[in-house]
Amino acid sequence: MGHKLLRLKKNDILRNMCSETSFLTDQLIQPIFVSEKSISKKVIPGIPDNYVLNLDNAITQIKSDLTSSCRNFILFLVPSDKKDFDFDLTFHKKVIATLKKNFKDEIFLWADVCLCSLTSHGHCCLFDKKNNIDINNTLSSLSQIAVTYADAGIDGISPSDMMDGRTAMIRKSLDENHHQYIPIMSYSSKFASNFYGPFRHAADSTPAFGNRKQYQLDYRNKNEALRASYRCSQEGADLLMVKPGQYSLDLIDPIKKKTGLMVGAYQVSGEYAGISLLAKENLLKFNDALSESWHVMKRAGAQFIISYGARKSKELGLNEK
Repeated sequence: MGHKLLRLKKNDILRNMCSETSFLTDQLIQPIFVSEKSISKKVIPGIPDNYVLNLDNAITQIKSDLTSSCRNFILFLVPSDKKDFDFDLTFHKKVIATLKKNFKDEIFLWADVCLCSLTSHGHCCLFDKKNNIDINNTLSSLSQIAVTYADAGIDGISPSDMMDGRTAMIRKSLDENHHQYIPIMSYSSKFASNFYGPFRHAADSTPAFGNRKQYQLDYRNKNEALRASYRCSQEGADLLMVKPGQYSLDLIDPIKKKTGLMVGAYQVSGEYAGISLLAKENLLKFNDALSESWHVMKRAGAQFIISYGARKSKELGLNEK
């Protein structure tokens, strides 16, 4: 398993993303939602200029984003069929293969790896007959999904489920299937937050029952969050992440010091929507507020930022190199 330094040097986009002395456009990662059910692109409520896309729309959107120097993306895939076992990933493979065929090394494409958009119940795990988390089948499914994405041509894997042991299992499966140079960007300290609403609408991933507090972190607990990130670092993650980003600023530097790894922040849909809604009411200037939010996260030590406004990075004055 272990850490391979070469995984974070594979191309110019990833090297820029990991540059420690600059704030560059490649350090902003733009979420892209592609749905098998979408006929045309649909605006995501609360986060303007972000859409649920079909594959053709996604190609058009990425072409547009490249003209704005946005070339680092995280992909969220929403299938039309939902099953609780034996997942059909035909759609997922097609989207990844098509995007990489069209754009090759022009983009770096991360894939979110989770079960919430695949299962009928909308949770990030599988359950046994007693409605307890079936950890073994969950980890097996997550690993199979990661390998399938890698086989299809994905550049990086980003597990978001928060299950114990998932990073180690995914790393082992990738390595055994000749994908030892695909990096893992782990959602390592992810809280059961109230700020995920627009995302869940876009990803069709709202739980059908209960909530995710039985596996996501309690936002009241700092030491638990540090332990979660340390666990992922020991299991072979190459990059770590806090989520929600603006509500986890106190964790970034301690995680870096504890693990020695680069730590990013996910500016989640609710955080981004807050800026958008204030701007809509003319209570602030959108670009100025967005830029401030990014620089505050960088000030706290974030190496990279996932943001729904990443495609505006050049407009906001960030450099490409």
